[in-house]
Amino acid sequence: MQAARLIGVHPARIVLRHILPNVMGPVLVIATIGLALAIIAEATLSFLGVGVPPTQPSLGTLIRVGQGFLFSGEWWIILFPSLTLLVLALSVNLLGDWLRDALNPRLR
Repeated sequence: MQAARLIGVHPARIVLRHILPNVMGPVLVIATIGLALAIIAEATLSFLGVGVPPTQPSLGTLIRVGQGFLFSGEWWIILFPSLTLLVLALSVNLLGDWLRDALNPRLR
């Protein structure tokens, strides 16, 4: 960066060509992990009853309602929202890892 500044490269070009490509990978991974944590936090709060209103659809609300049917033999009522939450959080994290690998300038 100092060498580019020394030869007179514009600061915007330094940011776009040198800093941004090296920062994009970690920022995307952190953002996708944060998104997955936000999804899980919303589902947890809805499961506890302090999240979104009961009239709004939420995976946490579906899991809470399905918990009452767990021992009555209707286990699938809790299984499918739980698997959906698991697959959603896992897919967001895997997407972030894939983006990190795809945008890593050292792997090109």
